[in-house]
This record gives sequence, structure tokens and C-alpha cells, in this order.
Amino acid sequence: MTPVIGLDVGGANTKAAVVDDDMRVRTASEPFEVWRRPDALTGAIASVVGRLGVEDAGIALTTTAELVDAFGTKRDGVLHVLEATRQALPGRRLRVITTAGELIGLEEAQAAPLRCAAANWMATAMLVARSLPDAILVDCGGTTTDVVPIIDGEVVARGRTDVERLLSGELVYTGALRTNVAAVVSHVPIDGRPCPVSSELFAIAADAHLLRGSLAPEECTCTFPDGRGASLPEARARLARVVCADPEQLADGDLEAVAGAVEEAQVAAIAAALDRVAAGVPAGTEVVVVGAGAFLARAAAEQCGLSVCSNAGALTGAAGEVAAAVALSVLARE
Repeated sequence: MTPVIGLDVGGANTKAAVVDDDMRVRTASEPFEVWRRPDALTGAIASVVGRLGVEDAGIALTTTAELVDAFGTKRDGVLHVLEATRQALPGRRLRVITTAGELIGLEEAQAAPLRCAAANWMATAMLVARSLPDAILVDCGGTTTDVVPIIDGEVVARGRTDVERLLSGELVYTGALRTNVAAVVSHVPIDGRPCPVSSELFAIAADAHLLRGSLAPEECTCTFPDGRGASLPEARARLARVVCADPEQLADGDLEAVAGAVEEAQVAAIAAALDRVAAGVPAGTEVVVVGAGAFLARAAAEQCGLSVCSNAGALTGAAGEVAAAVALSVLARE
């Protein structure tokens, strides 16, 4: 069977995957911040797909990059991604997934770009539904978390657009890497007392998870607010700035308490959404957790008293951010 490369173009990362006939998964992912250099997206796509070393394979695409503020509208953003992909991969058959779960051709996607905006969650959910007819997918990535109900092998999400999904609890704007700490917590414990945080972008969720050991430095495929690296001293310095301090100005254990508060708040936000979605599926439905923040999703499921399933077909073992790309690679071959 001819392989198909799944390509997921996000605002901060470009991901690709190919799944062979034995369901062996190969993935590639590169950080690329579209808002900084939208005209360079073509090169980023060509680089990521080229790393898979599969010549002339078809391409199945999903995009969330249209939301970045380099584009005047989401329509403009989708069209930019489509054109960048066409230029990066000339001569390849290109199909695009819609929020209805359809794979459509390039011309059809160009004629109705909003049908293709932010459809990556649908691809992942459709693949989960093949092996688990009743499940709740919780895909916690670097920026957002998808909470998608599946009943009798069908994706039964109430929302399709980002707005609808935010309203229904099926999209939570918190992730394991890029989320601003000030968007997660309004106060953190300092010397055992609640201290208000600065609303500046001083630290991100990845800093908290690095300090807690939930993420390793190599898993932090993101740019940090100060442009520095992912070492523990650097993460500690950024977290201290959240309360306008340097580490040396804080007591032992304060920064660990700050990191713990961030993780606890993220888990609580995901759990609240999961509770809402779980109310609409049969009792005992298992949760499938994937993504860079799978550890947050797992903790949220446990907080809700839900069982976590370890068998998600081809998604099992897929690295961090590439779940949608893996799903597209499988679905587009059929």
C-alpha cells in the first residue's frame, strides 16, 4: 500500500508522520513559530517532510497555524498554509481534513478554507474510534487540550469551530509547554502565603514542568520567554520572575511550590472540562491520553475518577505533539 504522510502545521510546531503497513510509526517535528516568519513556512514544511525520507508519498494535511496573528483572518491563514504546503511539496497528491472528518482535495479546501481550520482533533479522534468505539480522547499538546467524546465508534463532539469547542468544554486553552503561567494562576504560594503574580510573559508551563521533573529538557520544543534554554537554573530564574524576584530572593521550596501550583491548576482546568464531556457518554467510558502533556491529561482523568486506557492503536507510543499527523497517515491511506 502506498504510504501517506500526515502533516500537522501548527502555529509553533510543524509535525509529520508516516505509518507503514505493519503500523510502525516514524515521526518528525520541528519548532517553527509561524507568526515570526510566515513567508518561511514553505521551507519548514519541506524540511520536516524531508526528514521522513519517503519520496513521492501523498500528503494529508491539518492546520492550526491559521490562528496566529500574522494573518488578518483565519481564512487568510488557512489559505497561506495550503499554498505553502503546495509549494513545499510540488507534484504530491494533497488532501486536507475538515472538521467534519472528510478528506478533501486542495482546490475544494481553497474554496472553503474555514472547513479546514483547526481540524487536527478530528483526525486523532477518528483514529481512536477505530480501536475504541467508546472513549474520551484527551490530547494535551504544548498549547491546548482537546477533550473529544466518542460513542459507538463515532466522534460525537458538540463543537466543530474553536468557539463552539471552547463553549462546550471540548477545547481547553492550556498546554504543557507554551501556556503563560500568568494565564494559569492568579496567585502562587510564597513563604506559605498566596502571592499575586505578574501578568507579564515571564515564564511558561514548560518551566513548571521542568522543575517538577514532568518534562525533560529535550521534550521542551518551544521558545522560552527570555530566549534562553531549558536547564533547571534557567527555568527557576523564569519562575522567580513571575513574582518579580530572583531565585536568591526566595526561600528554599518556594519555586517548587510555584511549579506545583501551576501543574495543579492545569490539571484542574482539564478535569473540569473532562467532567463536562464525561457527563454525555456512557458510564465507565475510558479515557485515551496523548500529547506532550499526557501526564496532565492522565492526572485529570484520575481526578475525575475515570480509567485511562493504554491501548490507542497507532497512537500508542507516538511522541508528544504528533498524534494528529499519525492519525492522518493512517486514515488517508484508506
